[in-house]
Amino acid sequence: MKLLIVGGVAGGASAAARARRLSEDAEIILFERGPDVSFANCGLPYYVSGKIADRNKLLVTTPERLRSRFRLDVRTSSSVVAIDRAAKTIRVRELSTGREYVETYDKLILAPGAAPLTPPIPGIDLPGIFTLRNLQDVDRIKSVVTGGIKQAVVVGAGFIGLELVENLVELGISTTLVELQQQVLPPLDQEMTTPIVEKLRAKGVNLVLGESADGFEKSADGIAIRLKSGKTLTAQIVILGIGVRPENRLATEAGLELGVRGAIRVNASLQTSDPDIYAVGDAIEIQDFVLESPSMIPLAGPANRQGRMAADHVFGRTVHYRGSQGTAIVGVFDLTAAMTGASEKSLIRAGRPFRKIYVHPANHAGYYPGAEQMTLKLLFDPASGKVLGGQGVGGSGVDKRIDVIAVAIQAGLTVFDLEQVELAYAPQYGSAKDPINMAGFVAAGLIRGDHPQIDVEAILKMPVEQRPMLLDVRTPQEFSQGQLPGAINISVDDLRERLSELPRDRPIAVYCQVGQRGYIATRILMQRGFDVVNVGGGYKTYRLYAQVQNA
Repeated sequence: MKLLIVGGVAGGASAAARARRLSEDAEIILFERGPDVSFANCGLPYYVSGKIADRNKLLVTTPERLRSRFRLDVRTSSSVVAIDRAAKTIRVRELSTGREYVETYDKLILAPGAAPLTPPIPGIDLPGIFTLRNLQDVDRIKSVVTGGIKQAVVVGAGFIGLELVENLVELGISTTLVELQQQVLPPLDQEMTTPIVEKLRAKGVNLVLGESADGFEKSADGIAIRLKSGKTLTAQIVILGIGVRPENRLATEAGLELGVRGAIRVNASLQTSDPDIYAVGDAIEIQDFVLESPSMIPLAGPANRQGRMAADHVFGRTVHYRGSQGTAIVGVFDLTAAMTGASEKSLIRAGRPFRKIYVHPANHAGYYPGAEQMTLKLLFDPASGKVLGGQGVGGSGVDKRIDVIAVAIQAGLTVFDLEQVELAYAPQYGSAKDPINMAGFVAAGLIRGDHPQIDVEAILKMPVEQRPMLLDVRTPQEFSQGQLPGAINISVDDLRERLSELPRDRPIAVYCQVGQRGYIATRILMQRGFDVVNVGGGYKTYRLYAQVQNA
């Protein structure tokens, strides 16, 4: 068996190592266009600020290690320029010499990755404008930002963009973040990004939403960034993080089938339309695990698993890649934001029925020092209760809960299962009723009809005269510090004695701070014959939406 692998990093390097573990006899050649065969892409922004001080720590493995431990033929600075499927050969160019040669293959694995998008706008090639893909990119960026610059502009508020902003601010650089959409972190639902927006502004970031760069020009202060609106920003460095495109040239020229956004189409065994050619990583089209539709989800975890599975299939093992559900996480200063599965907006686009709930629990028992609040959003099927997606934002513990929801989605669990899921508990780690259990309780109760619920945005979209009566059941002190427009206040502890003050000919929407007291009040009023619903997630969730409306 002669196996050629084009591209290293996550998918290609994993495939090569796995292939050797499966066969000591195979001839395995790994081609990498750059000088580094496998490095930590996700750590690059943290090297910019020095949080990761040692550049060598970013090297996952080296060509020398792959050669000595796995006896792989690793050829860096080697660009594969063409595939001849009929002859089962590739043409390789040595970048240091320009020499070209041909290699035959029995099986071929493509792991070319994805390249940062660089829109064709005036001045995009000016010095001082960068993208971030590899160690050479980060070296160039670091040399500029450590040279005493005062202003930076990051275009694109996705995961990489936010990480870059954090690290630039840590260096004391005045930073502007420009994003075409009206929110940061576009994969998340907009209201869930409110705490991140507040944190960015609190850290002094100039946040420019609903805008895009229209052109770049040299200026006396460095670079002038012209926005679509006509406004101009000034900076000494611009870093583009507006997305990626699949590196599909080899596949296209070889006549392999392409799918969504030009990604390489593969089957569940990671074979392309040519069964002797596999493809893995950021360049491929995968199946969205929840929506069961073609998608492109460029993440390191799936790329590693795909490389391993492709090698398994090359050597005769049965594999079935189940697709990806887009589980992702990012740190933004001392906040964590994470998601898994479908978002609300993706479910709406797909026409998929769903319900949602919000909970705002602490990461561990409140009586133990250091408890931090988080917001969890759970999306589920309204009939079966099957978990469809989850999002979280807050301090410690968000990662753990999103990981649990990710496993629940993979296992096909329902919100009724989440009610009973058993998780480790000690006061410094969680609560006897874990946030996952709480999400299950609220969602399952909604389906059972224990507490009819209305979503905050549904109320906000209603004309004022058509809204239900809004009943705030928090304390008068809480009420005085902010409330939903037009609400009246009767504390839940006084509610039974003041039922005569409530109308029986008009719907009532009850709310509290996070939903729990509202649930109790809803149960009281339901059993007294009132037409009542609970406002999902309470005042805390209302604030998420109010900030969106006022942005």
